Amino acid sequence: MPDQLTTVHAFSGPPADPAPAGWGRVMVEICAVLALFALGGALCGVLWQWWWEPADGVASGGVWYTNEAGLREAFSGTATYVVVALAGGLVLGALCAHLFHRAEVFTLVAVALGAGLAAWLMWQVGVQLGPGDPDELARVADDGTRIPDDLSVTGRTPFAAFPVGALSGLAAVYLLLLDRRTR
Repeated sequence: MPDQLTTVHAFSGPPADPAPAGWGRVMVEICAVLALFALGGALCGVLWQWWWEPADGVASGGVWYTNEAGLREAFSGTATYVVVALAGGLVLGALCAHLFHRAEVFTLVAVALGAGLAAWLMWQVGVQLGPGDPDELARVADDGTRIPDDLSVTGRTPFAAFPVGALSGLAAVYLLLLDRRTR
């Protein structure tokens, strides 16, 4: 009989994981995801303000009045926000799925939190870079002064665009592109 069949090996427990994803590494990845989304949200805010075209109006008697074109463009700030936020979220979510795929559950939570942060930062940066409140400006402006509309988002629903885009990008990469056998 060959020796390998008669040799008795002592049980030393389950085999060690060659590359454990320790808590330190997971925390670093979570912080990296949050930082990436914070930077992405701020950049999307700049892009939102740059791409948006304000409605035009005029001051009369301390009140701001928009023209016909302004009435048609009243929704453009919200619509532009949604488009930029969806695209930014999709790209950042997919990027995080490619970069941080060792602890998917933690990455999922970090992406969800980061996308909420990015949505808020995008709004803050865009509004700060945009023109001021036309009603406030019209109170002190001379009659006939042309004043652009302010950059704003109407309602709460558009703020879900960044998280929806981010989670869609993350899910698409996790479900369709990552080969689980190579990890």
